[in-house]
Amino acid sequence: MTQSSSESGYRTGTERNVRVVVTTGNEIAGHRITEYLGVVRGIVVRSPNIGQSVVGALKQLVGGNISQYVDVCEAARHEAYMHMVQHAEAMGAHAIVAMRYDATEFLQGATEVLAYGTAVRMDRS
Repeated sequence: MTQSSSESGYRTGTERNVRVVVTTGNEIAGHRITEYLGVVRGIVVRSPNIGQSVVGALKQLVGGNISQYVDVCEAARHEAYMHMVQHAEAMGAHAIVAMRYDATEFLQGATEVLAYGTAVRMDRS
């Protein structure tokens, strides 16, 4: 059974990591970066399913937010984020700094979502 986006929590800004701290900033307060391990990334390619496409296309006629497409985008971002964190954990990172997202439509209806950042090790300062 799949969870809706409102049940799973990733749309509420609550990405939680126990082992790896993730920030869009270049440093983490109270810590000193001791080693840069390199770029980590998570890549996902997604497209809406047939139901989302049909309902989304109908909603395009009247305008406004198309929640079916938002759900696809949010799920793709979440999955890319989790792949990035797993990549950092495999490298032995304590944190990911300068984290960003990027998205590219490379086929009609199929979008690549990339989550990336710099994996680092750190000490308390």
